[in-house]
Amino acid sequence: MSKKITEEELSKLQELVKSFNQHQAKIGELELEKHRVLHSVDTIQKSIVDLQADLKETYGDCTIDINDGTIGEPQDESDTKN
Repeated sequence: MSKKITEEELSKLQELVKSFNQHQAKIGELELEKHRVLHSVDTIQKSIVDLQADLKETYGDCTIDINDGTIGEPQDESDTKN
């Protein structure tokens, strides 16, 4: 005759394993979403770099206020280090 745990213990064990598996699945979903977001950020960064190159070709070395599009003189390197 084989020994068994009680119904209460079995139920609790099954509940915990089910919860653990659900959490592992959720982590997988979140990692997949994280990968998608990181890919999107990389694509946006490349687009920004491309646009900056186009703007530099059109307007030269300058600064552009992203709020109103005002073109200004390039910042002095010593101003940005403080």
